[in-house]
Amino acid sequence: MSNNQARGERGEVLALKYLQHRGLTMVEQNFRSRRGEIDLVMLDVDQLVFVEVRLRNNALFGSAAESITRQKQLRVIQAAHYFLQSRSCWEGHACRFDVVAISEQPQPRIEWIRDAFQPT
Repeated sequence: MSNNQARGERGEVLALKYLQHRGLTMVEQNFRSRRGEIDLVMLDVDQLVFVEVRLRNNALFGSAAESITRQKQLRVIQAAHYFLQSRSCWEGHACRFDVVAISEQPQPRIEWIRDAFQPT
């Protein structure tokens, strides 16, 4: 496992614990399709939440939240469509796209951005 993969996995574990502590339930982790990947799929009461996790060591090249480009958003949206098609039990559930941005420096900070972007 590369250093970047280990850091990414650590970020996902932090985000998962953070969201579970706030009442969300994990549905699936690291859902992959040909169109993209979803870091976490969570359930918030009766709403399905597709979560993109970003971990940044510092803000030298922008914040963790700023690193989610429109292209990345589109890949997550396409993967979410595939998830819903392949998991018919979730058909009809309300959905949203959240971001958990984790900054490690100067002090560790987790920012949960609900409804961070919309499918178009």
